Amino acid sequence: MADNLPSEFDVIVIGTGLPESIIAAACSRSGQRVLHVDSRSYYGGNWASFSFSGLLSWLKEYQENGDIVNESSAWQEQILENEEAVALSRKDKTIQHVEIFCYASQDLHEDVEEAGALQKNHASVTSVNSTEAADSACLPTEDESLSTTSCEMPAEQTPSSDPESALEVNDVEATGEKENHRDDKTCVLSTSEEETSENVPPVEDTAEQPKKSRITYSQIIKEGRRFNIDLVSKLLYSRGLLIDLLIKSNVSRYAEFKNITRILAFREGRVEQVPCSRADVFNSKQLTMVEKRMLMKFLTFCMEYEEHPEEYKAYEEITFSEYLKTQKLTPNLQYFVLHSIAMTSETASSTIDGLKATKNFLHCLGRYGNTPFLFPLYGQGELPQCFCRMCAVFGGIYCLRHSVQCLVVDKESRKCKAIIDQFGQRIISKHFLVEDSYFSENTCSHVQYRQISRAVLITDRSVLKTDSDQQISILTVPAEEPGTSAVRVIELCSSTMTCMKGTYLVHLTCTSSKTAREDLEPVVQKLFTPYTEMEIENEEVEKPRLLWVLYFNMRDSSDISRNSYNDLPSNVYVCSGPDCGLGNDNAVKQAETLFQQICPNEDFCPPPPNPEDIILDGDSVQPEASESSAIPEANSETPKESANLGNPEEPSE
Repeated sequence: MADNLPSEFDVIVIGTGLPESIIAAACSRSGQRVLHVDSRSYYGGNWASFSFSGLLSWLKEYQENGDIVNESSAWQEQILENEEAVALSRKDKTIQHVEIFCYASQDLHEDVEEAGALQKNHASVTSVNSTEAADSACLPTEDESLSTTSCEMPAEQTPSSDPESALEVNDVEATGEKENHRDDKTCVLSTSEEETSENVPPVEDTAEQPKKSRITYSQIIKEGRRFNIDLVSKLLYSRGLLIDLLIKSNVSRYAEFKNITRILAFREGRVEQVPCSRADVFNSKQLTMVEKRMLMKFLTFCMEYEEHPEEYKAYEEITFSEYLKTQKLTPNLQYFVLHSIAMTSETASSTIDGLKATKNFLHCLGRYGNTPFLFPLYGQGELPQCFCRMCAVFGGIYCLRHSVQCLVVDKESRKCKAIIDQFGQRIISKHFLVEDSYFSENTCSHVQYRQISRAVLITDRSVLKTDSDQQISILTVPAEEPGTSAVRVIELCSSTMTCMKGTYLVHLTCTSSKTAREDLEPVVQKLFTPYTEMEIENEEVEKPRLLWVLYFNMRDSSDISRNSYNDLPSNVYVCSGPDCGLGNDNAVKQAETLFQQICPNEDFCPPPPNPEDIILDGDSVQPEASESSAIPEANSETPKESANLGNPEEPSE
């Protein structure tokens, strides 16, 4: 068990968010002895995904978090005269302003509980008063199955020093890794078997919801394990750093992805689909033939803008929005390019930044589908776990629900030499990586944090109805007032394994200027309407109906200078939580930078050795022959994976 841990490691990582998990995997892969701990009961920290009841339990934990009483300070007795302690925080203060509204009919009975739930908790989540939510504003206080450990995966996430048992993640996904390329599903794995996507979740067909039936809160509770609700809403650029890292390290075999099917725009009060690929442009009915030629000409220029500096040099000092007005583009096209392709705003980026963002968008098109983006099946919370599994495979030790009381610093060298955990065990290490939320207020007293405003909605249909109900969409709603940010909307359908059939899971994200509800409620009201009994019979309602809404603010600790933290020893490295950006490049860059500081001469997450090329004692194979064959075999993994990703001939860039 966790109280029998080895007393010495090379690297101790505190927190299981995406940057920490990537670093842990890279260090373990390079031969370092890694201990990876998290005081939470689930992997991912603020990058995690939860089932519906898991999310309610998580919210309840945050409400009770303020009542934590400091445990005995017996660990202080272990600090020697030539040492000092840097106490770590016992409270997570990264989430604020939580507000929940339930609009679905609340016909809960006492015996309603989540299908497949392991335990029954008598728990309730308090809702904030709201006139908009009418009579169903408050969540029910009836018995619900709320398990703090029932995260999105069927795996029991138990703290353990045994890497294999600690990494039993998502067996449903692991056994159903092999996918066909139907329904735009993209599988990042190197696969030999084939299985249809219908076979991956073995119980998917049993939860069919008649499209016109009334969706109740009890149905959401019962089907709660079909929800995988991300705390942070992101997508993967198909040529982004994270996809390249997943392929290079072969971690991609632990995950599956689906292609985003639509880029949407919100213009003049209505939602429209944005044509972005060549086929979309020429098939579009929204654009005239002249507009199609204009758009194709401009997008072609953006792909090679660096080769024609004379075209944009004179406009470098102005915003991208002003630059677009100088091009031969109609207002319609300017809007599409600015908000849905470059994904910026009128004032946010310069001409160069806008051209760079447009080129990046176009560069990612066509690698795996008609849009530049991928989404991991079962939610963003899968990604940290994929890297945790790689770390465990190479000998990393994992302990969840395992808190660290303090860092022990040597007064003379000013270096951290050990940690003291909740059991009072002193564990020595050379390097320490700590996620920002674990530092105490004393350490962070000079840090200025930004905030991210988040909303999670469960709705009954898509914001833009089409023939297929299995669309995954991204929509940018521009800011209306100066000083506020554009709102990013990502809508997920049930085939992403993040919500029950007959519903959609919608994530809203923006940089905070006020509370999450104040920032995002105006956009919610534009796109959706509350779910009320009177409107159920009227199938002609234009907007999708809201069934359940959660607002919260999350701390953005990205891009904070290390010097902002007080008295950090040189061998203690800080990992930030999620940033507000759409992609994951910030996490990958941060992980690689810190890894190079710890292991300066090591390759960052190289491919694992091919099992066929591992020479055991007594094997009769000639070493020279095996070494020469190992290189092409190892390298062949990337093209094989890329083939599954729809890009066999192009290596990762």
